[in-house]
Amino acid sequence: MDLRRLAKRIWEREDQLFLVVTLIIGAIVGLTIVIFIVVTERLGLRLYPADGAPWRRLATPVIGALVTGYFLHRYFPDARGSGIPQTKAALFAGNGTITFRTVVGKFSCSSASLASGIALGREGPSVHIGAGIASVLARWLRLKPDRVKSLLPVGAAAALAAAFNTPIAAVLFSLEEVIGDLHAPLLGSVVLSSATSWIVLHLVLGDEPLFHVPAYHLIHPVEFAVYAVLGLVGGLVSVSFVKMLLWMRARVLKFPPNTGWVHPVAGGVIVGLFGWFIPEVLGVGYMYVGDALNGRMAFKFMALLVVLKVIATASSYASGNAGGIFGPSLFMGAMLGGAVGSAAHSVLPQYTADVGAYALVGMGTTFAGIVRVPLTSVIMIFEMTRDYTIIVPLMISNLVSFYISYRFQRTPIYEALAHQLGIHLPSAATRQAVSGFRVSSAVRSADGAAPMPAGENFPHVHADHGLDIALHRMGISGLKELPVVSRMMSLVWKASSRLTTYCAFTGCLKNRNAKKTPISDINAFLAAS
Repeated sequence: MDLRRLAKRIWEREDQLFLVVTLIIGAIVGLTIVIFIVVTERLGLRLYPADGAPWRRLATPVIGALVTGYFLHRYFPDARGSGIPQTKAALFAGNGTITFRTVVGKFSCSSASLASGIALGREGPSVHIGAGIASVLARWLRLKPDRVKSLLPVGAAAALAAAFNTPIAAVLFSLEEVIGDLHAPLLGSVVLSSATSWIVLHLVLGDEPLFHVPAYHLIHPVEFAVYAVLGLVGGLVSVSFVKMLLWMRARVLKFPPNTGWVHPVAGGVIVGLFGWFIPEVLGVGYMYVGDALNGRMAFKFMALLVVLKVIATASSYASGNAGGIFGPSLFMGAMLGGAVGSAAHSVLPQYTADVGAYALVGMGTTFAGIVRVPLTSVIMIFEMTRDYTIIVPLMISNLVSFYISYRFQRTPIYEALAHQLGIHLPSAATRQAVSGFRVSSAVRSADGAAPMPAGENFPHVHADHGLDIALHRMGISGLKELPVVSRMMSLVWKASSRLTTYCAFTGCLKNRNAKKTPISDINAFLAAS
């Protein structure tokens, strides 16, 4: 079979085409995110040379916010912020469309913002870029709208795998946050795209973890209590950050729309003032996270950086700059964990590990509290450091932080940000509630047994089916009523060679809006029951 015939066969079979598109998306997104990382870092080195004057730390964030603010307002209005709320809006409230212009704007404006020192991260924009590439490619191939929407989480997972060098965490985040369902049928495609993107990353940039940390060892069981305290403090810091960001953003959104181009400058001014005196506040600060993980920072300085980073990141995001909160949340957590660990080690030196262990756990703690993805945060920190021994402390601290965050800020940050724009996305609780409505809750009882119609594919439902399945089958068949059939007797019937047998059936569902009944004997069938 030649390549032309093979290509034609793949194009005609939608499942095979979807698989090929998944591989292509993984490769393209992986390469794009690698370029995004390299461009951002090299531009940042040019804007902040090693021997640069202190005034650069004040002027560069302001100028960067002014320039990107104009382009965001004039040409790329959908490229503000992290892009994750926009990705979820395209998935749940739209038809899966993320325009090519938005992808270009997200890439260019986020690169400029982050390089200029704005206190935001690259991972959120990466997710938006990856989902956008998937949307553009799927629409270019003229795939069906439901297929276009299905590819958004595929592109998101590929982007995060390359941005964080964490392929497993990327899969979990795409399922846990973007889709909101760990049992989503897209699991295979999400895994495939994440793995493909990760391979591209390693082929281009090599095999290096995001952070290098010393080996961790549990010193004494009393440390578990310290990690629980870290989770408590981390949860409170997470809530404070989220509430501050939402409060600031609500105030900014009240300004006239035609002033949108200047809003990001407010964040740039705050970051510039902080950065003039304390350069560690500028940008995402991964280099300084490494210092905290290796115990090269003092207690008071780490505590100060937590406060300054919370204010700088909240103001940068709320004012409309392009960038995400993933990286800053890890920075806050590392400094917070380092401060808590330093205090604990000074009081109980014989019962606690080095400061770096607590800084490492703190990263996952604030991530779980701010982004509300506890499972992803545990696996992500493990993949970043490749140290399995930290898993149990991470689980303890993350669980406490997640509970505190949920207790005092019920709406997750991405849903709250979408609500401020008038977009009401289905929450995980809503999706779970909808999926909980079963045929058994709406069935009308009917005693006895009825003869099965000839053939296996007569319209029917089972008691454990969702009502969405029942409505769909009513719609395509045009029936006013559907028999609710016992699964056990249905299996017996399917195994039998007889064309007519008896099946216990527990009742029926009514659809008063149906106007036609293609199966003439269905009423007799129901009446006989």
